[in-house]
Amino acid sequence: MQNSEFAGTATFVLEREVNLAGVHVPMRLGAQSWGTLNAAKDNAVLVCHYYTGIMRAAGQNPDGTPAWWAPLIGPGKAIDTDRFFVVCMNTPGNVQSNDPTVVTTGPDTLAPDGQVWGERFPAWNFVDLHGLQLELMRELGVPRWHAVVGPSLGGMQALYWAALTPELAPRVAALITSPRLGPVLRDVFMPLMRDVSRSGGLEGALRLITYFGLGSDGLEHLFRAADFGVYLRSRSGAASLAHTLEIGKLVSTYDLEGIAAQDDLFARWRDLGLRLLTMNVPGDQFFPAAEMREFARASARAGVNHTHVEVPSVLGHLAALMETEKFAPHLRALLDKPVPEAAHA
Repeated sequence: MQNSEFAGTATFVLEREVNLAGVHVPMRLGAQSWGTLNAAKDNAVLVCHYYTGIMRAAGQNPDGTPAWWAPLIGPGKAIDTDRFFVVCMNTPGNVQSNDPTVVTTGPDTLAPDGQVWGERFPAWNFVDLHGLQLELMRELGVPRWHAVVGPSLGGMQALYWAALTPELAPRVAALITSPRLGPVLRDVFMPLMRDVSRSGGLEGALRLITYFGLGSDGLEHLFRAADFGVYLRSRSGAASLAHTLEIGKLVSTYDLEGIAAQDDLFARWRDLGLRLLTMNVPGDQFFPAAEMREFARASARAGVNHTHVEVPSVLGHLAALMETEKFAPHLRALLDKPVPEAAHA
């Protein structure tokens, strides 16, 4: 897909043979980029998409509607494609696998034996996803990212870059997310997702995701005079129930402290000069703001260069997609900040 707003727009596919839980999987993941990689190859920004998002983060969708982070990515915008080479790649098991423009490998795609993977698709986690994004970085010839950013599930991915390889991601923006798998996700949302999917199928699953995404105030605000059914059908057109549940399994593996104890993470971030931006919305039904607020206070006490912002919005979790102007200045500031020499070692 080409878009006249971006002189350097490109789409491509990362293809790798990967080992997931002892099973060899021929992985194909679609990606899209905007802007131009400079001669020093030090201006690359990785954008990680949210639960039901896709690689098309900027520009326009095929139907002419704006892509999911179009207000933030582009010439002169917060993630400025006149300055930065911006890339976003689909996850395995991407929810929108029925979109013909979305390339992903997961339960609904074909295994090497020519049959659909289905329930045979092996377990995988955020470490596997980070490994695939590392392969993307190497494929592009980028020695390290200028920054790794993302909202929600994308913020989880960004925090894994901070935890696993902070020397390769000196600036990290984790928006509307959490440092841990808290009780809302672990004990309420994920069990409900499994139950609702059995009884209500894909529509039930997306109805639940939308409720948690907006909360009662957000639903009332957006759909007081609009048809929620039309909105739901638009969301379900390219989505796969099997892949929706697959990304839910991924979320269930989230465990930063399984990589390193919190104090050890903070010490490494402080010593490397990592610049961390976190932003949350009070009233978010997925990620209670207190989870990240407490983490930010602890990291700041440990000497981490951590900026934490809380943004009020009636739209709750979905504010990071629908009210991007509230997030833009903070993202721009993070990308503009220099990092110490230690971060380049």
